[in-house]
Amino acid sequence: MNQLPSILTPDLGLLLWMLAAFLVVFFVLAKYALPVIVEAVEKRSNHINDSLKKAEEAAVKLANIQKEGESILQQARQQQAQILKEAAETRDSIIAEAKDKARKEAARLLDDARSEIQSEKQSALREIRMEVAELSVKVAEKVLYKELDSDAKQMETIDRLLDEVSLGDKKS
Repeated sequence: MNQLPSILTPDLGLLLWMLAAFLVVFFVLAKYALPVIVEAVEKRSNHINDSLKKAEEAAVKLANIQKEGESILQQARQQQAQILKEAAETRDSIIAEAKDKARKEAARLLDDARSEIQSEKQSALREIRMEVAELSVKVAEKVLYKELDSDAKQMETIDRLLDEVSLGDKKS
């Protein structure tokens, strides 16, 4: 048979020493290093879990913020529409009020103009009547002067007028 090298087939004493060394190293590692490693892994695991929870919370908050933002935008749009509607109503009201005021002012001015025209008409009629009366008096005066140009005609006219006046008194 072939002889294998001694490293591959250790003798029993070497095997015991190797086992003892292994157990000592294992015991030291289990006593001191393993708890530190486990603690570090647990801390890292906890940190990762916390980060995941925070990320989920942040995602939920972001979704809520987006919903709130959309809600605020919707409210702003509604308010804008309401303000525009109120502005249009106010504009229409102001225009209607201005038209009504303009109609009333035009009617008042028209009434004032009519009154002034009527007043001017009455004044003109009075002046025409006065002029007609003056002209009538002047014409009558000239006619009387022509008819009464002699003493006989004057006496005849006076007698006739006196007779008319005395007849008028008897009738009443």
